[in-house]
Parts: sequence; C-alpha cells; structure tokens
Amino acid sequence: MNIEQKQLISATVPVLKENGVLLTTHFYNRMFTHNPELKNMFNMGNQESGKQQTALAMAVLAYAENIANPGVLMPVVDRIGHKHVSLDIRPEHYQIVGRHLIASIQEVLGAAATADILDAWTAAYQQLATLMSGHESKLYQDKAAQQDGWTGWRPFFIGKKTEESAEITSFYLYPADGGKVMPHIPGQYISIRVFLPELSLYQSRQYSVSSTPTHEYYRISVKKEKGTALDTDGKISNYLHDFIQEGHKVDLTAPAGNFILTADLDAPVVLISGGVGLTPMMSMLQHLVDNDYSHPITWLHGCRNRKVHAFKVALDEITMVNENVNQHVFYDLPTEIDKQEGVMEGFLDINKIASLPQFPGTRYYVCGPSAFIQKQFNDLIAKGIEKESILFEEFGPALLQLN
Repeated sequence: MNIEQKQLISATVPVLKENGVLLTTHFYNRMFTHNPELKNMFNMGNQESGKQQTALAMAVLAYAENIANPGVLMPVVDRIGHKHVSLDIRPEHYQIVGRHLIASIQEVLGAAATADILDAWTAAYQQLATLMSGHESKLYQDKAAQQDGWTGWRPFFIGKKTEESAEITSFYLYPADGGKVMPHIPGQYISIRVFLPELSLYQSRQYSVSSTPTHEYYRISVKKEKGTALDTDGKISNYLHDFIQEGHKVDLTAPAGNFILTADLDAPVVLISGGVGLTPMMSMLQHLVDNDYSHPITWLHGCRNRKVHAFKVALDEITMVNENVNQHVFYDLPTEIDKQEGVMEGFLDINKIASLPQFPGTRYYVCGPSAFIQKQFNDLIAKGIEKESILFEEFGPALLQLN
C-alpha cells in the first residue's frame, strides 16, 4: 500500500464507526447468497445473534485505525489465526471473502465509494489477507511438524461418555484411524464438527480440552443448554448430549488456541472460572500437579450450586493431597452444608479472598461468560495487577476489548 491509500483508509474510520455492522451484515448476506457452501464453515448461530457481524465490524475498524502500523494487531491476529486454523480456513477462502467485502463496500457506500477508495481497500485487504494467511501457514506447519500432529478434519470416535454434573458431560475422543494424537497444551481447544439435520448443514464449535495432555485421546466436557430459543452452539452441545453415544464418530481438528500454560511458567498461578469456563482450568490444574509444580496454585470458581459444579470430587481430592493447591468456591444458592464446607454465597468476588496471591510474576487465567471475564479483569486491575499478567478466554467471537 502507498501513503495515499493508507490516508484514504484512515479517512474511512468515521464511516466504519457509524456503519460498520451495517456493512458486515450486508457482506455476510452477500457472501452466503453467492457462496452458500460457506455456511458449513461459519457458525450460523453467531450469524443469527449478530455476534459475528459485530466482531467483524470491530476487527475491520481496528485494522483501519492501525493501517499505518498493522503489526500492533499481532496479538489479535494470533488469536483469530488459531480460530481459523481450528476451522481449517485456508488461503483460498481469503480470496472469496475479499471479493465479497470489496463489493459490499461499493454497494453499501454507493457514490461515496470512489474508485480510489475501492482501490485502497482492495490493497488494504490484500495486505491483511497476506498477514493473516502467512501467520496461519506457520500454525499449520507447526501442527504438521509435531509428533502425531495433523491438519484439517480427522475422524474420531467416542470412547467414553461420562456425566460430570447435572449439566456437564465429558466425551473421550479417540482417533478412528487407530493412531495417536498430538498432546494439547493445557488451555487449548479443539473444533468438533457435526451435521445438524434441522439446518441441513455441517456446523463446528470449539470446546476446551479438559484432560491432561496425552497421545491417546482428548476429553471435552460439554454443558447441556436449556430453553427453546437455542443458538447453533447450544444445538451442537445438545446434539452431543442427546444423540452422540459411545462408538459414534465425529470430526476434529488438532488443538489450537493461545490461552495456555507457557512452557517457561515459574510463578504462582491463579485460575478464575465461571460455570463451564472451568473446562480449560481442569487441564491446567491436572497438568501442573502431575508435574509437581512447586509454586502456589489458587483456583476460584463460581456456579449456581453443587449439582452443576462439575469435577467437584476430583477437585476436592487434588486440593487435599497437594499442599500448594487452594480452592475457593462461590455458589449462587449455597446450602448450610455448603457453607460449613467453606462455600461462599453470590457472584465470584476476588475481593473476598484475603489470601489471593499478588506476588510479582503471578499469572491469572480467567474463563467464563463475557460479563464474568469483564468483572474479574476489572477487579484484578483495581488490585494493582498488571494487565499483561491476566490471560482470558472468551467462548465465541472475540467481542471483549479489555484495556
């Protein structure tokens, strides 16, 4: 891109702020009309809710605002890149998306979309596509290079199905080809693809791996959703609960995600989870204790009650036999027995934990619903925790902007 084109992109920032979602909504409608096969790659629930349109509008705006130095967006590029690799998105898909995006800019802006502006956005998109696909190519190469690694969709079968609570069930997934699997890094997720008859589409969803790393299998722990107006994510989760049994097959991609325990971790760890957000934490905790991690490990968890508290027995046992592990539990409606066992009442509040580690270098991992993550992040910052020490995983399209 030349300087004049970058200036034109910067000049469109006010338009994107005002009409970004209108543009992205038009874009998705156009793309799915002309390329309906892509509905099998995109989460149609996020389309129906508008989350994906909003996430894309925010991403396009952020790119336009940083067009002079897109390198500052690398943390975002990395997070999105892991999602794309997990969904087996390839360079050729960027060309389809780019064609419809430029056409949408022309159709939405009308006469305001001059030839110079369209040329500038075409160049800008190609720059972004090169940045994204280049980063994703490295991620694909890393997976292929690892022992027992692979890229793309691979068939697995359900080796075991186990209830963990009134709402959460674990699925143990083994390769259908009889081979081994690439051990995940604790905190990562896998994508699972199933055919939803009511949509006549293949749909994918990411689920955190809840087991300790192994070459034998992956375990995901899935919450059954309630209500009549379920989005596609809920339909996939309930399809697993209601129809997928031991011996049945599903398609998986290799583990991905950058919400992970780093290999050089050498400091206290604080795990903060809400509801089903405890799934990646289970993998993290089990991995740490299996490797005799010497620093303090503190887990804070919040959920409605004991019935929906998954892995409670296993967590109590880990806490009992490992002196460096402490857990603090919050229930919306604890019983008297719960209170006698130390369970606190109400929404998880870190300010109620006097022993919360705040030593230099402590790492804080937060996972749960968006509102939950936002509150925990704000409370940690208020305690003087540096934001660089806080890692979070938001399930679904990236909408949180934590500063």
